Amino acid sequence: MNGSPSDVPVDLVHWGLAIVPIAVLLVLLAVLRWKAPEAGPIGLVVAAGVALFAFRTPLETLAVASGKGVWDAFFILLVIWPALVLYRVTDGAGAFDALRTGITRFSRDDVFLVLAFGWVFASFLQGIAGFGTPIAVVAPLLVAIGVKPVMAVVIPLIGHAWANMFGTLGVSWLATGQVIEIEDETATAFQTAALLWIPNLTGGLFLLWLIGRGRALRHGLPMVLVISLVQGGGQLVLTLWNPVLSNFIAATVAMAAVFALSKWSRYSEPNDVGGSVMVGDRARDDGAGEDTDRAEPVMSLPMALFPYGVLTVVSIIGLAIGPVETFLERAEVGLAMPATDTGYDVTNDAESSYSPLTPFTHPGFFLVISSIAAFVVYRAKGYTARWRERADVAPLWGAVAKDALPASVAVVAFLVLSSIMGHSGQTDTLALGLSEVAPAGVYAVASTWIGVIGAFMTSSNTASNVLFSPLQDTVAQSEGLSQPAIIGSQSVGGAIGNAIAPANIVLGTGTAGINGEEGSVLRRTLPWTVVVTLIAGAATLALDVWA
Repeated sequence: MNGSPSDVPVDLVHWGLAIVPIAVLLVLLAVLRWKAPEAGPIGLVVAAGVALFAFRTPLETLAVASGKGVWDAFFILLVIWPALVLYRVTDGAGAFDALRTGITRFSRDDVFLVLAFGWVFASFLQGIAGFGTPIAVVAPLLVAIGVKPVMAVVIPLIGHAWANMFGTLGVSWLATGQVIEIEDETATAFQTAALLWIPNLTGGLFLLWLIGRGRALRHGLPMVLVISLVQGGGQLVLTLWNPVLSNFIAATVAMAAVFALSKWSRYSEPNDVGGSVMVGDRARDDGAGEDTDRAEPVMSLPMALFPYGVLTVVSIIGLAIGPVETFLERAEVGLAMPATDTGYDVTNDAESSYSPLTPFTHPGFFLVISSIAAFVVYRAKGYTARWRERADVAPLWGAVAKDALPASVAVVAFLVLSSIMGHSGQTDTLALGLSEVAPAGVYAVASTWIGVIGAFMTSSNTASNVLFSPLQDTVAQSEGLSQPAIIGSQSVGGAIGNAIAPANIVLGTGTAGINGEEGSVLRRTLPWTVVVTLIAGAATLALDVWA
């Protein structure tokens, strides 16, 4: 862990230099519309240059930070590659054609379907798996039902964000408790969940606006209110009992609520309010039933959903059943990392096993199982052969490599950049600079932005909290602020920041088949991120005053 962050310079010059790598990424991606594999390495070089020449960082420290960044990226790549294999296996067997046809018969309401997949199902996947799985799985599913590819990435990025803190069976919550001493766990978990209800509700509403502006808002409002009450409200109440299970249970109940809502004629009949995100006119829009010009799918809807059912079951078995999880976690792999320091005394202790990987509880393992199951079953039932007679199917591994290699370059670049900024003290300078110029009340509002910055750099709520929770806790004590409110603010910022995290965006563009469109995605998620962060910051100030 970092040494005393007060040793790093927090003057205007150093603060301005520390923010340059982030600013460069934003400009290259959102303004100049560079591709992530091109922008990432440039940002990395800038961060390394700032570290060397402005933050007195030795080459040895840069080397260790780079090694840690590559290892951290490996965790994400273990999701990207299996997710792309799963996508190519299912698509190569005609499963997505069956999804398009089958889901049209199940519900003909575009608003309902987009929210069901992009918000509710994505949140459910975050509750059990995380590590980018919701984006990797849901983006191609949305494309399959006719959503424009860019919007198919935007929707789950926003839809799953609220579930990051207590999702994956509370991994971010548990990690936060490891790096700071939480004085009142019940109050901190409860206030964090209260703040997380903000991106949950606003996320649902913003998705409606993206889908069809005011008409979609009026049509989908009852669904959003019901689901948000179950998700955000359920998580809030459940934190009083068990924060680790709060998101998983709430997200599971929300899935059941979706099935109940599908029986309501309001959400089972076709509508024409989803034109903003859907590709062209489709058969469901005319209410005529099936498209008679389209051949019947090679498989049924349940068989098309089979791999995702396997994914859900194996994830629950591996992560929610204590004895099984304990047994699977016996296998662990970590790398030995030496201690590092800088000229400003930013130190990191030596670690015999840095960020150990438990391969059999990693979401990538569950995706591999799902891919194998799909491959075997689809071939055994003849779906793959029949679909290849009808469609031009690219070779499996060639198609996977074509999509995964650009995404892999970008993810490695982003995580190495983040690690260099952390080890050189640039991240501490950014956060401390905010705290030194801001009065207590202003800092309470700004604390959410620190969490956002952490998630933007690391693509992880957990990493953001590990990186900045000690600093937030220190500032809260020195400024006389409420610890539950400030840690909750850090956590909700880390959750919100996942919607603009470059590595998450690359994960979505890779699986949706639109590598190079990262800037287009960022321009659509950034406005929501800014607005919701401002609201969450104001709510943090209210919680602090109330405390």
